[in-house]
Amino acid sequence: MTMSSSPLYGAAVVLADLDGVIYRGPAAIQYAVESMNAINESVRVGYITNNASRTDVTVAAHLATLGLQVEPGDVVTSSQAAVRLLAGLVPAASTILVVGGDGLTNEVERAGFTVTRSADDDPAAVIQGFAPEVGWLQLAEAAFALKPRASAEIPWVATNTDWTIPQARGTAPGNGTLVSAVHTAVGRLPIVAGKPEVAIFEEAFTRFGSREAVMIGDRLDTDILGANRAGIRSIFVLTGIDQAKQLLAAVPNERPTYILDDLRSMHEPYPPTEVREKRGAVLTSVADATVKRTGLTLSVERGSGINLLRAGAAAIWSAPAAIYALDVPAELYRDR
Repeated sequence: MTMSSSPLYGAAVVLADLDGVIYRGPAAIQYAVESMNAINESVRVGYITNNASRTDVTVAAHLATLGLQVEPGDVVTSSQAAVRLLAGLVPAASTILVVGGDGLTNEVERAGFTVTRSADDDPAAVIQGFAPEVGWLQLAEAAFALKPRASAEIPWVATNTDWTIPQARGTAPGNGTLVSAVHTAVGRLPIVAGKPEVAIFEEAFTRFGSREAVMIGDRLDTDILGANRAGIRSIFVLTGIDQAKQLLAAVPNERPTYILDDLRSMHEPYPPTEVREKRGAVLTSVADATVKRTGLTLSVERGSGINLLRAGAAAIWSAPAAIYALDVPAELYRDR
């Protein structure tokens, strides 16, 4: 087995999402820690997260307790990317209204800005990120600061707009719901730093000194879409929010380069896929799937498990009609 035949081929940097890839809640996902430590022996590893509630030091400490070999400098947060955007929008040392927790406040202060929590302090901008303690009072202050005015509107930067956050007890509302509340009040949208926007990837490329990167994620609309927008390869793992159903129905800009059950497969040869347009067949070394032009039925000729999912996804994505027009066998999308 060689790296040249695996998803690691050609990568100078491996970027990994956290929630749903490395851990769910406080606990590590099976195989994640040993797999990432093995990758770290030969390739630079960075952890890239839209969660703005924690500092890079806190995130690194949590990852270290799980057994990962990691330093704070290996962690790229949406707060860091958001503050870099902010620095290009307002004068140095400006007063900034912060909606969020320590992960965001610390980055704003580190960049030399003055933090306020009140719109009465005439802030030069509003920056918003998730924290469990954010509630109506903080959202109202943001809305007051962003109200329409005779002079130019002040900038509004959001760390991310994830609608949900995976937790040990289930799926909870994310920063996108809080941003949406302010948007509803003020009638405008923020500039967004986190995935799927490119700003957080640019922060990672600068930090790690290379654009030859591959992104590992569990969410198609953030991790995979963001990687595609940033022009890098993407690896989708079935350990988090999105599952086979979402993968098969993915729109073109949310389709990953690789599909894995878990992170162990990062080191394994990845079967090539050949789409034969005339027959609609998708052939790999281990599975075959065909979309029959008559009746638009997806038939499975050979294969099982993850290899069948890879072949089935490729067949559906190359089909002449959208997935809702196809008859797709349940074995492709049942819970894995």
